[in-house]
Amino acid sequence: MSGTHGNTSNAKSTRSAAVPGSTPLRALDAQQLDVLRGVGREWQRVSAGCDVWRRALPVDPDLGSLPSPAQITPARFGRVVPVSPFGPTVLGTPPPRLPPAGAAEEEGPPSPVDRPRGIYRLRRLLLGPALASTAIARERMRKLVALPVLSADALSSVAYGPEAMLVVLVLAGSAGIGYTIPIAATIVFLMLAIGVSYRQTIRAYPHGGGSYIVASDNLGRVPGLVAAAGLMTDYILTVAVSIAAGVAAITSALPSLDSSSVLIGVAAIAVLLACNLRGIRQAGAIFAAPTYAFVIAMVALIAVGLADAGDRNFDPVPDAPAGATEGLGILLVMRAFASGATAMTGIEAISNAVPAFKPVEWRNARTTLTWMIGILVTLFAGIVALIHFDGILPRSGETALSQLAHSNYGSGPMYVYTQAATAAVLLLAANTAFNDFPRVLSLLARDDHAPRLFARMGDRLAFSNGIILLSVAAGLVYVAFDGRTASLIPLYAVGVFLAFSLSQAGMVVHWWRLRDRHWRKSLVFNATGGFLSAVVLVTAGITKFTEGAWVALVAVGAFLLVTTRIRRHYDTVAAALRLQRHAIELPRRTIAPRVAAPAEGVEGSPDGSGSPGTPEGREVRDPEAFHEPGEAEETEEVPEEIRHLSLVPIETLDRAGMRALAYAASLEQPVLVVHVSTGVREAETFREHWRLWGDHLPLQELVSPYRAVIAPLVNYIEALHHQRPDLTLTVILPEVVMRQRRYSALHGRTAPRLRRALRPLRKIVVTSVPFHV
Repeated sequence: MSGTHGNTSNAKSTRSAAVPGSTPLRALDAQQLDVLRGVGREWQRVSAGCDVWRRALPVDPDLGSLPSPAQITPARFGRVVPVSPFGPTVLGTPPPRLPPAGAAEEEGPPSPVDRPRGIYRLRRLLLGPALASTAIARERMRKLVALPVLSADALSSVAYGPEAMLVVLVLAGSAGIGYTIPIAATIVFLMLAIGVSYRQTIRAYPHGGGSYIVASDNLGRVPGLVAAAGLMTDYILTVAVSIAAGVAAITSALPSLDSSSVLIGVAAIAVLLACNLRGIRQAGAIFAAPTYAFVIAMVALIAVGLADAGDRNFDPVPDAPAGATEGLGILLVMRAFASGATAMTGIEAISNAVPAFKPVEWRNARTTLTWMIGILVTLFAGIVALIHFDGILPRSGETALSQLAHSNYGSGPMYVYTQAATAAVLLLAANTAFNDFPRVLSLLARDDHAPRLFARMGDRLAFSNGIILLSVAAGLVYVAFDGRTASLIPLYAVGVFLAFSLSQAGMVVHWWRLRDRHWRKSLVFNATGGFLSAVVLVTAGITKFTEGAWVALVAVGAFLLVTTRIRRHYDTVAAALRLQRHAIELPRRTIAPRVAAPAEGVEGSPDGSGSPGTPEGREVRDPEAFHEPGEAEETEEVPEEIRHLSLVPIETLDRAGMRALAYAASLEQPVLVVHVSTGVREAETFREHWRLWGDHLPLQELVSPYRAVIAPLVNYIEALHHQRPDLTLTVILPEVVMRQRRYSALHGRTAPRLRRALRPLRKIVVTSVPFHV
């Protein structure tokens, strides 16, 4: 199969795939549709024998049984054979019969044919059974589950945000400590402004409106990519910082584990990877309890601390003497503000993940965002107030939160509970990034700015490739910085506030253009949020540049360079694959394919004339009269003994696919075209293109409910082989070949994988029709 699409489309149409996580079949523009009609007329002119092709198939492509009406999806575009995408199919035994209508399960059957069975069983043991695309609604989250899953990053940041601010202020001694409350109040106002701004974003983009989408739609492609770069950098650092802070909470309570902090962090990332590969719903169930436990712990700590402060009339405990190492100036205050603002990371997560909510998605997302902002403001303000009243200062080897818990609880059970809940939520707070990083990466892939393999969902309806990439990148960053929170924090604020600023600027443009009801109020909210985000971005970039912010800026620049190069390559390939009238050179003669002789005992006319009333005019021979399935002997030694059927698996009607069809037709043998669709909309689109071309060859469509392509094809081909073991099946694969090998990774490896999977089967000939780009 060609492994790439020959036509580009705008971002909005690309994001509207029928099956989440499948690479959508791109719509043809008006010019391409006209060319496709012209190519079809050329086939009609030179292929007077196409009726023979249609009626001369030596096999029943429906595998001996027509699906019931309930199995035809959708009914209007023809028969669809729901071949199982998984095996095991044992050579020499009949393939499993199709299940009755309505009996299909959403969880996958045994093992795919192209994987070793032992490895597959281990995968299923760790991750669970494969989920069909129809299970996507069941995988969506309720508000009570979405709140801990998508808010863990933002809520847990109160464990290190106030301390990060304090670490900077203490450099100016007691004078600097005095600015704690004013700076914290400014950050609280910023939280409220950004929260209200993202409520407007969800209202404007009810199907999901993260920074990448908003900036791309309203500011252009490059600002959208810059916003995505900020987001991707932020998500990687979210995992590294959350894990580092969680490990710090553990080592504060158990100092003996400090030497193993890197190992503990890497193990935590591995656990997060495994949990998220199992799917959103199961990961949410796992991570909900620690987040709620942390919220309860913080509320209890704030209540006890404020009660103690009230007993002494809210008089602050005198600070320990703090020697000034820097003068108190505007730059130091701005640095403290930027460091404390890291407590806002994760606010955007809900607007990115609107499609992950149960219906009504946008309404549930706005409600959850409101809950999150209210809890975040309460916890942040309460922790800062306790730090002020208890006179807490940064201390090496123990976090500020641990000092607060010691001050109010001593070393009793409540201290242990607080530290355990803090460590758990920080270790699991990275799960917010595991939800959003793969989703943003999938949008980039659908817009051709990232390899297309990131647009596909895995067996468990999760973007598995993106999850794995995030785990590897975050693990490398964590190890490189030795798992130290203080070393990672300076890298943190730049990416997230870059995304915040561009998103809010995009929303200002959106409201200015739309001017619907209440647009002025919405514009003011977004403009305020954008201005404050830009202030934090500039402050962090200037004051923390030498401390590590330059790394984030370089990462953003490198990301922009790579994504633009990828898009340029895909555009080049798409231009090369666009249909052209002169691109297909068909023989200027009448093609009359030779008809494979029917199996012994089967009645059928050699000229291929089919009986009246057969579907689409094809001759469907009695499957009971075929040879019994068994090992086909490869004993042919002279040409007359070879009986042919050409199979052309095709993904899209681009130049590579059309060239493979022309090649198959030129062999003058019966041809059957097979298309695997991952959903109803893709199947409808392909069928429309096929009819527009002229429907010159028999087409069989397979619907793959598990988003697999290789296994359904192999099972279908083997089923045809069992039906007629005397036939030699020639599988003709269109394959795009890159002249520059470094770009090969950007394209699917469908043809090589299918070739490897079919190699063990008897009497199957696999050939590729290369199309060089």
